[in-house]
Amino acid sequence: MTTPQPPLPPYLPGMAAGESDESTAAALRAGSDPEASRSAALLMARHWQPAADYAVICLAGPGPLAHMVTAAVFHQTLDRLALGEPAEALRPRLLVAVRDTVLDWAATDRLTAALPGLAKPAGGRGMRAANSLTPDNRVLAERAFHLLPRLEQTLLWHTEVEAEPVTVPAALLGVDPVGAAAALEQSREKLRAGVLRAHRELAPSGECRHYNRLLDVPVRRGGGVLPDVREHLDACSYCRYAAEQLGQIDSGAGLLLAEAVLGWGARRYVDSRPGRGQAAAVPSEAPRSGGRRRAGRRGAGRRGGGWSLRAGAGVVSAGLLATGLAFAVWPEAEGGRTPVASAGAAPAADPRTAGPSATASATPPLAGRPIRLRNVGAALCLGIKGEPERGGLVTLALCSDTVTQQWTYDADGLLHSQADPELCLDSHADAAVVILGTCDDAGTERGEDVRYDLTVRGELLPRWDETLALASADARPGADIVVSLRDRSPAQHWLADTATATPGTLSAAEASETPA
Repeated sequence: MTTPQPPLPPYLPGMAAGESDESTAAALRAGSDPEASRSAALLMARHWQPAADYAVICLAGPGPLAHMVTAAVFHQTLDRLALGEPAEALRPRLLVAVRDTVLDWAATDRLTAALPGLAKPAGGRGMRAANSLTPDNRVLAERAFHLLPRLEQTLLWHTEVEAEPVTVPAALLGVDPVGAAAALEQSREKLRAGVLRAHRELAPSGECRHYNRLLDVPVRRGGGVLPDVREHLDACSYCRYAAEQLGQIDSGAGLLLAEAVLGWGARRYVDSRPGRGQAAAVPSEAPRSGGRRRAGRRGAGRRGGGWSLRAGAGVVSAGLLATGLAFAVWPEAEGGRTPVASAGAAPAADPRTAGPSATASATPPLAGRPIRLRNVGAALCLGIKGEPERGGLVTLALCSDTVTQQWTYDADGLLHSQADPELCLDSHADAAVVILGTCDDAGTERGEDVRYDLTVRGELLPRWDETLALASADARPGADIVVSLRDRSPAQHWLADTATATPGTLSAAEASETPA
């Protein structure tokens, strides 16, 4: 007679078998009061403590303000879940929301006057002063992670960053732990492939694209690189950063992912995870699937493949942040949504994470220059249907050099059509469908309806509601451009390239493909 397996223990506070985050969130969407309230409490029990821990890191100190930030983030997140946003990969999304909330509050004078804790140089004020939330040597990993399906984001985040056994994300997803362990290995391979793809797509030169595969093979095999590859890495920080990120996927991707997704205070958050301390204390009890063991407390900072890389593990100097590399992303505009911190930003008392702040810039590198906007999810470009006129439809079209696919982004957030510079994208005039409006509206009470912030992830956020993003309604030519809840999906990700360049190319002089 087969001995039945004992029931698995609770994976997280308030969690029982069969209660995935998605199934728990379903009660929120049903709207029945008692059950919705209980479901909200269960989701908070599972994810409150990590979010509160990161709020303390972002604010550079514990106290009531950290609880206020955490509560505000859960309020916003639960509202979005109730409206239909998926509940997978909830942990990293909550943490990013904590960071963005601290940043938004710190940028509001009335709030900083009422809550002085927002003005700490190692907290909100420092976040505002820094140049970017994603350091230059983590851009490829950030892009690769956000393009993964949410199931794989969940597996990687909880096993690598949180240092939890695979049973935890399996339970959060409602999948079999054995299948989750197999999917975890595939997730690492997809992350690696995503970094390589991002390296190729954002490469500043043909020479960098040539070395794309030559970077990956030595890292996988643990051997030295060819002399010409080493010479190229010594001269090219872009490829050197790519090699470092590829190496860390195997040697311990926890810090890599935290720095790529969170940026600010990433190392402190990783070091604070209870599972990481347990893994370091009892390494023999924390095997990774496939026979590899989890890196200990410092493992995430090891250099991969047994060969030396000159790039630092997380701290980016002000000089590197200020370089005009062609793959640099556009900073968002001021007003609480500017990405402002690097992974090296931290209190000066912590030498592992402290780093000099860079001066923020309010003007994107391509401001004032004609560009095309290419949707990542559809691989189609933003264009105008029919004649350019007020009220005209904006749709996806096969990419070409036609003037109706050329746009100019101004430093004040306006997106002008080159077909008629008096016309701008209007996201608030026609029930969630984006149309052409007059740029003159920028000087009226409708000014925020025709202005957008460009995020480091290539999102276009209408300033009248920062929780929304411009997205393609479908992945086909002629599809409408709509305003939808911001979910960081490929449909909300836009790449900017010059209309005269071959799509997929990039040069330091032309910046022919860079995240919008």
